[in-house]
Amino acid sequence: MQKHLIENAATARHVGYSVALARSEEDVREAQRLRYKVFADELGAQIRTATPSHDIDRFDAFCDHLIVRESYADRIVGTYRILSPQAARRAGGYYSDNEFFLSRLLNLRTRMVEVGRSCIHPDHRSGAVITLLWAGLADYMVSNKHEYLIGCASIGMGDGGHNAANLYAQIAPGAMAPAEYRVFPRHSLPVERLVTTQPALVPPLIKGYLRLGAWVCGEPAWDPYFNTADLLLLLPMARMNPRYMRHFIKPAQTLAA
Repeated sequence: MQKHLIENAATARHVGYSVALARSEEDVREAQRLRYKVFADELGAQIRTATPSHDIDRFDAFCDHLIVRESYADRIVGTYRILSPQAARRAGGYYSDNEFFLSRLLNLRTRMVEVGRSCIHPDHRSGAVITLLWAGLADYMVSNKHEYLIGCASIGMGDGGHNAANLYAQIAPGAMAPAEYRVFPRHSLPVERLVTTQPALVPPLIKGYLRLGAWVCGEPAWDPYFNTADLLLLLPMARMNPRYMRHFIKPAQTLAA
């Protein structure tokens, strides 16, 4: 497990919260319970797990788990899981390999971190928690000299997939990855059949990634268990928007103080 992120340090910007890497099995279990609460109870995902009320899959054992804890109640209210290149080799691949053919990213794998399972407790979605999560993630990437970040960004399918299709159809050309970084879904969403003339509603997480400078690497894949359309996003750290980089690295530097 990587240890560069200073553990259990609150920032002056967000008094009352602390960001850290999970330090114990109980930290991980609490994060998994939060994930279950959000993904299964709130969003209706069909989570297959041997441990009731926990979202657990085979990648968890290989990941670093980034957590934001509310100091007052001493509970985890936000989490991200991080799969380093070294851990991905031990795991036999990335989670994204289950949804996409990643052959065109082969030459990036030794420098590529995957993030996923991002969620925040419904009572703490004011912006402070996601800012701390991204600050911790930026610190992790910079401190460990990782060059690329990937992850599956989800769009709800409650409307049958129309918004997901519209979102993909309306992505600006500059936000699409170059051809050499394109990936291909294992289970494609039928975009041409679902697209309408309605403006797309962009989930905040995807909007944030695009503002940071991430590329969309191709058509969305359908995840039947979470009932989402997933886009594979790729963020080269060298491409990261400098203004946003300063915004997130500043809290990360506070963490290291």
